[in-house]
Amino acid sequence: MDDATARDQVVTAADRLFYAHGVHAVGMDAVRTEAKVSLKRIYGLFPSKDDLVVAVLHHRTAQWTEGLATAAARATAPRDRLLAVFDFLDAWFREDGFRGCAFINSFGELGATSPAVAEAVRSQKETFQAYVLDLVREEGLPDVLAAQLAILAEGAQTTAAISGDPAAAGQARDAAVVLVDAALGRSA
Repeated sequence: MDDATARDQVVTAADRLFYAHGVHAVGMDAVRTEAKVSLKRIYGLFPSKDDLVVAVLHHRTAQWTEGLATAAARATAPRDRLLAVFDFLDAWFREDGFRGCAFINSFGELGATSPAVAEAVRSQKETFQAYVLDLVREEGLPDVLAAQLAILAEGAQTTAAISGDPAAAGQARDAAVVLVDAALGRSA
């Protein structure tokens, strides 16, 4: 097995385990067993567990970006692309094994002790905010709306994870409609 294949297997296995159980609860032996890659090979690819966590977060960033792009591609108008963020969240919240935002979870576990993990999380959050800002600007709306919509999305993720209720996405979408329509000068 080449390094790219081994790396992919390890990241995929670690992602599954970390998301289901938390980073601290998962040892490298569990990753080895799940990935079917030797510890020596894993440590050759990822010199530390933090390096593996950062790789998992980059993997998650790619999944998140692809999911948003797919949801937005279904919408025909910029306003609908803004609201598609919440449709994407709704579908995600309804998946088996949903445990909230992997970035928030990782930051909660490691943000204070791992600058690399904290930076990977911040980078993803900044990328998401920039994505929403682009959508807001396409509609010709004020930049401040992007921050408001991003906060709604982040809050929905946390609420859905803690409550176990996927309805948080729809509630956040309803609030987003009010904000977007107010910014457009429409009556709700």
